[in-house]
This record gives sequence, C-alpha cells and structure tokens, in this order.
Amino acid sequence: MLRMGEVNEVNHQAMQHMLTSGAIDWNGFGEQIAYETDALLGCPAAVLIIDESAFAKKGKSSAGVSWQWIGHLGKVDNCQVGVFASLCQNSIASLIDARLYLPEHWVSDSDRCKKAAIPEACQHYQSKCKIALSMIETAKQRGVRFGYVGIDGGYGKDPAFLRGVDKLGCTFVADVHCRQMIYLEDPMPSIPARNGRGRQPKHLKAQSEAIRVDQWASEQPDTVWRRIKLREGEKGMLEAEYLHAFVWVWDRSEKQAHRWHLLARRETGANEISHYCLSNASLETPLQELAQVQAQRFFIEHSFHEAKSECGMARLSSTPVGCMASSHGAGHVGNAVLGQAKDAWAQAMADVILQ
Repeated sequence: MLRMGEVNEVNHQAMQHMLTSGAIDWNGFGEQIAYETDALLGCPAAVLIIDESAFAKKGKSSAGVSWQWIGHLGKVDNCQVGVFASLCQNSIASLIDARLYLPEHWVSDSDRCKKAAIPEACQHYQSKCKIALSMIETAKQRGVRFGYVGIDGGYGKDPAFLRGVDKLGCTFVADVHCRQMIYLEDPMPSIPARNGRGRQPKHLKAQSEAIRVDQWASEQPDTVWRRIKLREGEKGMLEAEYLHAFVWVWDRSEKQAHRWHLLARRETGANEISHYCLSNASLETPLQELAQVQAQRFFIEHSFHEAKSECGMARLSSTPVGCMASSHGAGHVGNAVLGQAKDAWAQAMADVILQ
C-alpha cells in the first residue's frame, strides 16, 4: 500500500482505510472490470476460465478459513479458498471475478460470521460448483464475450455442474477425473419391464455398460494419438499428443444421455496421460480447436501467480469479494483484479505496437 501511495501521490493510510472500512460498491466495481476487460479481450475466440486458488492462513479468524486442500502446496492445510474467473484471449488473461468459498460450518455459526464481518446476505452455504455456475451466469449478464468456458477437474467431475453450464448455453471444455464414467454407445436409458411379481421398476437403467475414461484410453493403440500444436511458448512451439472420441455421458437421472467429445492428453514423448476432458462443443468442432482451448487453462494459473506476487492478492485476510465478505479481503483481491486488467491492457497495446 505504501508503494501504491508513492506512485499515485496520495496518503497510503487513506488508501488503506478506504479498502478496509470504506463503503465501496463491489458489485459496481465488478461490472466495470468486466466491461473494460471485455472491451480488451472479449470475442468469440476468448475463453472464460474457472478455477480456484487457496491462501494459507494462521489462526481461525479470517472468514472462511478452514482445513482445506491447497493445490500449490499439494496438501490439506489451514487456508481460505476463492473461486475465480479469468478471461483469456491467446496468451493474455485477466481475472474478472472472485468469490470466497464459505464452508458449511462457517455459515451455520452466525456469531463467527459477524466477528469476521461477513454480511448477512452472504451467510448461506453455496458449494464451489454453485459459486462457479453463478459466476458464469454473471459474466453473461454483464455482457462478457467468450466462445468457451474452460473448467478445472475439481468442477468438471460434478455432472450437475457440467449440465448447468450446458443449460446456460455455454460451450465448455472441462477437465475430468480418470474415474469419469462414459458410454461408448448410446445407453438409451429406459425403465425396465416388471419381472414376475416384483414391484414395478421406477428408475432408469442404461442399456449398455459404462467404462472409466482411463480404461478406455489404455485400450487405444499408439497409432491413434495425434500431435497437436497448441501455442507459442518461451522455448518455441508447445505441442502435446491427444486422443479423441465421441462418447455418451449419463448421470442416471436424465431421460437421455449427452453425446460429447472426449479428449485425453499426454505430453510429447510421455507415456502417462496428464488430462482427460469432456466438451459439449458441436460435433463438427475440430480436435485442434478443442485442444487449444484445453491448453488455455495454463493462463489462469499464471494469473494466480501474478496476482499473488505482483498485485497483493496473497494478502487476502479477512474475506470476500462479490461475497468476498469483509471489505478488507475484498480490497486486496479487488486491487489484484484491477492490477491484472491494467497489465492485460499493457500487454495488448504492446502486441499492437509490435505488429
């Protein structure tokens, strides 16, 4: 904050007070960030990327703090978890939305929420997938333009979430877990006929057997893998190898299964598969396009790194944004989002000048 005050020639203590205690319209702030970022990056080729990031904490006072998974540390520890949306076009990405995840034991303790300055409007439980779905819907309502939604495996594993994104009319490329079940032919779910004197069945049953995606991939010969050029990297063209098939996905409750794309990715020269993906893109969509969208998820990780190291997001302490509950936490994350928007503008202008 001191450095920011020097650059803008304002009292850093006044800036700290504004972010900590000031009456800031965070919804209006979010709308403005979305508007300006869309003007810079929004287009049919852009990807709205959904992922989460954790902030390691000490103590029990910070809103939402709990023992949760910290991806970059590879372990469960005391932390806060935020759900984030980043708008990405080519190699330029900028965070446009951020919301704090509040575990159930937090929202059920009104006194604890009050001490952490969490507004009453935010004191209700929402799963991370519901938060993410709300963020996608909000981006659409704010007029943000994107052709795809890129989804982390922690969200792609939830069938209800993927169907929710599909119902919003969005095309997604979602990482899924190796345990994801698929059908190689239409399961044509139906209610079985009653057998003998037993009760009339009420539940739908598939007419074919499901298998795991990793089992399917292990049965494919090396000759069907395709090498795809993804993007320019620091060391030249980044390439990876992909498997592709059309499969059916059914959640055991819908009347019809979905026919979606299935992708498996392994790094060039590697034997182990690094990603499995599902996509509801039109059946005519080429593998090259889907693979490039899948590879765009790299840039939200880059956004997290920059936001924490350069824009102060790692100092998130006492909560939300959006329902990033308390204004102090919202201030740090809001500053990070704003800083990234400015950085994205600078990168885009540099690209224009170099052209």
